[in-house]
Amino acid sequence: MKKLGVRERIIETASRLFYFNGYNQTGINQIIEEAGVAKASLYQHFRSKEDIAVAYLTGRHTMWMGKLNDCISRNSHEKGKIVGCFDYLSEWLKEVDYRGCGWQNIITDLPNDHTKIRDQAILHKNEFRNWIHTILKEEERYSVNEAVDLGDEILILIEGAIILSQIQKNEWPIKIAKRACVRLLN
Repeated sequence: MKKLGVRERIIETASRLFYFNGYNQTGINQIIEEAGVAKASLYQHFRSKEDIAVAYLTGRHTMWMGKLNDCISRNSHEKGKIVGCFDYLSEWLKEVDYRGCGWQNIITDLPNDHTKIRDQAILHKNEFRNWIHTILKEEERYSVNEAVDLGDEILILIEGAIILSQIQKNEWPIKIAKRACVRLLN
């Protein structure tokens, strides 16, 4: 297995710490120590902790959307890809012991002046929203306007279910949201 470079070790370490400990609870010195890099090396690759967080969120977006697409492609649901999305949510949340959404977590923990991080969270949520709209439009059961309106309702179900699963440390909110989604799609 190839040894990770300095930049990759910083991102990997920071990603784990930001996700499981929180952005404000993770310091630069902790990232440096756990990544096994020198402070000068960290600053050679990143100007600030905020820049490290942007790299974390960018990588997380690619990973999350990839796993979502993999899950729905291997687990076809009779009600379609959107309903299959809830299967991914269940898999993912169990895997991370219901830690929740990295974007929801970081945004609630964010100082107001960290606009680059906020922009990454908005980008992810908007791309996920567009993904839902696209899937609904492809099913050709809905007009463009219906797909957008229905997609936004489903997005709210998903986001609410994720945060409630995190609070409850349980899968039941995802199951209830999935059932509500099926009703919306009928």
